[in-house]
This record gives sequence, C-alpha cells and structure tokens, in this order.
Amino acid sequence: MHINAAYIIDFLAYKAGRPLKLKELAKELGIAEKDYSSFRSTVKQLLAEGRLVKLRRSRLGVPSELNLVVGRITISKGGSGIVLSDSGQQIVIAPTHTLTALDGDKVMVRVSGEVEGEIHGKVIKVLERAERNIVGIFRSGEHFDFIVPDNKKIHRDIHIAPGLSKKARDGERVIAKITQWDDPYRIPDGEIVEKIGMPGDPGTDLLTVIKSFNLPEEFPRRVSDEAMQAAEYFTPEELNRRRDFTGESIYTIDPVDARDHDDAIAVEKTGRGYRLGVHIADVSFFVRENTILDKEAFERGNSIYLPGMVIPMLPEKLSNDLCSLKPHRKRLVYSTIMNFDDNGKMNDYEIVEGIICSKAKLNYEQVQNFFDTGRADEAIGKVADGLEPARELARILFKRRMAEGSLDFDLPEAIISVDEKGEITSISNRVRLESHRLIEEFMLAANRAVALHVFRLGQKFLYRVHDKPDKEKVEAFSYLVSTLGYHFPASDNMKPIQFARFLERLKGKPEEEFLNELMLRSMKKAVYQPQNIGHFGLAFSHYTHFTSPIRRYPDLMVHRLLKKLKHGRYSDKLNKQLATVLVNVGRHCSETERTAEAAEREAIKIKQVAYMAKRIGQEYQGVISGILNFGFFVRLGDTGAEGMVRLSTLDDDYYKHDEKHFRLVGRRTGRTFRLGDPVLVGIQSVDKIRNEINLFLIESTGKEIPAKQKKRKK
Repeated sequence: MHINAAYIIDFLAYKAGRPLKLKELAKELGIAEKDYSSFRSTVKQLLAEGRLVKLRRSRLGVPSELNLVVGRITISKGGSGIVLSDSGQQIVIAPTHTLTALDGDKVMVRVSGEVEGEIHGKVIKVLERAERNIVGIFRSGEHFDFIVPDNKKIHRDIHIAPGLSKKARDGERVIAKITQWDDPYRIPDGEIVEKIGMPGDPGTDLLTVIKSFNLPEEFPRRVSDEAMQAAEYFTPEELNRRRDFTGESIYTIDPVDARDHDDAIAVEKTGRGYRLGVHIADVSFFVRENTILDKEAFERGNSIYLPGMVIPMLPEKLSNDLCSLKPHRKRLVYSTIMNFDDNGKMNDYEIVEGIICSKAKLNYEQVQNFFDTGRADEAIGKVADGLEPARELARILFKRRMAEGSLDFDLPEAIISVDEKGEITSISNRVRLESHRLIEEFMLAANRAVALHVFRLGQKFLYRVHDKPDKEKVEAFSYLVSTLGYHFPASDNMKPIQFARFLERLKGKPEEEFLNELMLRSMKKAVYQPQNIGHFGLAFSHYTHFTSPIRRYPDLMVHRLLKKLKHGRYSDKLNKQLATVLVNVGRHCSETERTAEAAEREAIKIKQVAYMAKRIGQEYQGVISGILNFGFFVRLGDTGAEGMVRLSTLDDDYYKHDEKHFRLVGRRTGRTFRLGDPVLVGIQSVDKIRNEINLFLIESTGKEIPAKQKKRKK
C-alpha cells in the first residue's frame, strides 16, 4: 500500500486530531508490515523538510497545528531576520533568536506573539543550509586561524582547523564552507575550499563577486556542444515559411561595444500615421524546450553584466552569432508590426515569425550625432530615411506615456571602462540620449502589444507585473520629502500619475537624483508571474517581456507561448500544466534577476573603491545621500561612488542626529547637514577589504537653524 506524503500530513492535521508516535500513525493508516520501511522513509523525509516535526516522547506533529512556521530566513546586516512562510506569513526574528541560522537557510520558527502589528518568533531548528560560497579574509591568529566573511549578513567569524587552510596567506581572500555549527554560543567550524588572491590583485575583484553570489561561470561541455549543433536547424524550408522582411530598411541601435544584438527596428510614415516594426531574435527556434541547453538557460535566468565582463545566459555561438541580428546576414526573428495614428494610439498590430537582413549596425552616440547635426556617415546613410520618422514616433509615444502617468526615473548609471587587465581607465555616468529613449519607447510598445494580444485571448501567460506600493512606505517617503519642503500626500489608492507629477516637480533640483532613488525604493519590485495585475510604474494594464530573449529567459518563454498560441497547441491540458510551470518560472527568474542586480551593484562598488584608492586627497563635488548618527554619506559627482564623512572628523561642533527631520545639527552653531545638501569633500582613505570610502569635509552649504527652532535648555 502506497501512502503519499500529503495524505500523511492531512491525516495528522485533520483526522488524528493529535500528535502520534510513528507506529501509532502506521497503525491508524493501516500500513502493512511489508510497506513499513517505505512509510518510515517517507516520514523521515517529511521531518527533514520541516513538513512534520518530532515532539517529546517521539510524537509526530504538523508544524502549522503547533504554532510553528517553516520558511527561508533573510537576515539583515544588523542581525535581525525575516522568515516568509509558504502561505505568505512574515515573522520577525530578533538577532538573539536566530539560533545558528544564516541568510537564506530553511528554518523552523515558533511564533511567540504580535508586537505593534508585527508577528515575532524564534528559530528552533535549521532544517536546510542554503547553498552558498562564504567569501572572506583569512586571518592567521596566535591561537587559531579564522575567516572574516565579506558578507555583512554573516555575523560570525569561521574557525578554520589546522590542515584545512589550503596554505592561505594572512589577509588573503578565500572561499570557505561551514562544516559544523550546532551551538549558537560558539563560532562555526569550516574549511577553505578555494583561494581567490590578495585584495587588490588584478582579477580578484570580479572573481570575488562571482564566488560571493554563486554566479555561473563556464558552460558545461554538453551545453556548448548542443549550441554548436543548433546551426543545423537553420534550413531553406524554415526561411520559406516565414514572412520575408529582408527588403525593408531595418537596423539595430545598441551600445558601441555590444556583441549581442537581439532587437532591430524599422519605422515609416504612412497616410494614417506611423508603421513600427520591432524585430526580435527568434531564440526559441534554436533553444528547444527541455533540452540541456534550455535547462542551463533557465538555471541562469538572465545574462549578468559586470564591468568589463559578461556572464551570458546562452553560449557565445548563439548569443553573438546565430541569434545576433548582425548586419547583412539573414536572421530569424519574431516580429511585432504596429500601426499608430499621429497621436501615438495603436490602431492595430500583427505578431509574426519572420526573416530579416539588417541594413546597418548603429550605436546610440552615432544616431544622436545624426539627430543633433543632420550629418550622416556611411552606416547612417543606408537607413537615414527611416530615422527621422522613428524620432518623431518615439517623441509622440513618450509624450503619450507620460500623460498616462508612466514614471520616468532618470537615475544615473555608472559606466566603468577597464583595460585588458581589468584595471579601471575611467568612471562616468551614462548620459541618457534621445537615441536611448527611442529604443526604450519601441521596446515598451512591442512588449505592451504582445501582453495585450495574449490577455485578450484569455490564455495562461507570463506577465511582467509591478504592484502598487504599500501605503506605509509611501507615507514614509511623503514624510521625508516634507522635511525638504515638498508636499506629496499619501493615500490608500494612489495612482501612477501622482508619482509622475512629483517627479516632474523635481526636474533640475539639486535633490532630484536622490529623491528619484528614494521614491523608487519606496515601491515594490517588478516580478514575473502568470497573474496579470498590471504594471504600476509604467501605468500599463498589460505588460510582458518579449524583446530580449538572448539575455532574459522570461522573454524566451514568452516567444514559446506565442508560438503555441499561433499554431494551436494550447489545450486544457497545457493550460493546467502552465498554471504550475509559469509560477515556478516567474519566481525563479525574478530571483535570478535580483541576484544579478545585487552582483552588478557590488562589482561596480568594488571598482569605484579601487578607482578612489588612487585618488587620495583629491576633491569632489557631491550631494549628501544618507544621514546616520555617526556621520553622513555623500554621492560623489559623476563617479556615482558613495563615501562617508564621519562626525569624528568634524571639529567645529558637536552634532546631534535629528532623526525626525533627517539631518545633523550642530549643538553650538546650529549648522546643519541634511539630505540633498551639496558639499565639497576630499578622499581621506579607502578600505578595499570592507569596500568603504572615507571622506573629509572641505565645504558645505550647511546653514544655521534660526534661533526659534533651537531647543532651549530649561
């Protein structure tokens, strides 16, 4: 007799009505002697997963019936934790109640009560350690060796026993794993599994990021072999069955150093408005479902862009060759052809499998120069007739989108140039050109059209959604900006247009950049899921990702779903399968996207610190971007780097942290430092191990608080 795991849990929770010993449970379920061994193994697995728990006198119970919750713990830099259960319940864990849990571990939590609307609890068992590389600095102590983890969420050093150090040098960055940690009052035991190198050595910085975030590296041999064989799919028969766009004036616009070109465009003026063709590399033709190549792409989820390095989702044979829309080469595409009126309203659209032959490979600066001067080089000259209507349409679409309430966060993006050794040659902020906006608008239009198309058909699909922000976070943002003299009322049912109008008010103000960033932080993260709830930030009721299948797995999935729709492969059975598959794909790809973003931020920060290490004593204009009780952070001009001015370096007064108004106030002089204030600072020192930049203040606009605002001593 086979008893599945779900039935065992349901029986204990609802039918038995009380915890039972193993043999009592077997008897109640009618388990035959010949099936007992298999039954016992199933129960053992349920205990390991935390779906059952063993109580006193070896009785088995269901966690949910015993005020216990199982979930992954997220630990903050301060040491506190958050456990999110499968049901969505969020439990706050104090630093003293995390037991031996580390960030990402699967834990069992006993709920202890509610405090000010928050559910609190304590970890009673670590069920499963998260797969992780612990990257840190090896220290050879007088009495024992240990590792100081780079990750500030790991609050314990790791003891390394004699013989387990791989002969690492003192101060060397290494990768370790924990071998044992059962007692929260002792430090974990571990061993070194790999040496990275000394901090500051060429090549160690990006390797540190790759290892810290468990990023993929080389493709397995079988994956690369399968990618090489994909060229065989390209046949004359396939070309003949597709819509032929090879005679059209189609071109790509990308960064000057781009090697993978997954989108091409063509725009023409018509009697009724504009015709826009967005042609996307048909990656799904080469990456077949459930192949080794497909599974590897899914695991990676997306390409990752680090300074001077790309970790691609697909092998180079596909990303830079077969799928890349190179000029003067026939390439397979999935095309969205849209017709707009003169006001930017889409009248109709068509989604077809096609073939193109790009007439020109352009870059953003090249196109912008043509817009600014009217002068066309050889490449521009081949498609110049299509660039002016493209510019007109992009402006119309942008204006319409802004009027509908779409948010246009104009945040700086660090551009870090490195040489062949990985040494930084320059750091600057990317200038957002009109040519950038042109491609942005056309990709948004195509993504929107595809989402609307499938939604109207009522079939299961993968959407890119962005939920409305939590009222509490909006209220916090509203209060913060009020201290800077802005009025931004928060309410239960805020619309995107309210945020858009506030962003418009910030244009050209000194605090525009960091308030843009703070508003963005007050919002939820966009995710992938099959339930369409719209995209708050874009003010779109329907949205998906269709335009970047070379570097994003969700786009590849969307292409496959469109083909199934077109060729009549959707069925009740498929819809039932997709109900689960799309949830898993959406969740996994949302997680890999977050990991990629965090890794990219960390890599940029490491490069910025290395850049500043060679500029000790140099002066920089900056803006105060954060206030703490021991100092303030400053964002340094075009470098995008952030450093700290510590109060211990200010000798003109004693400064008090006014948390309510997000400022520091001099006790004697009334001099203030507040968010958004421009300052002139110098580079005092750099800590490459902690990735910190220490600054000294040269000049500020800190003003004295009028006497009536100062507190008088009674």
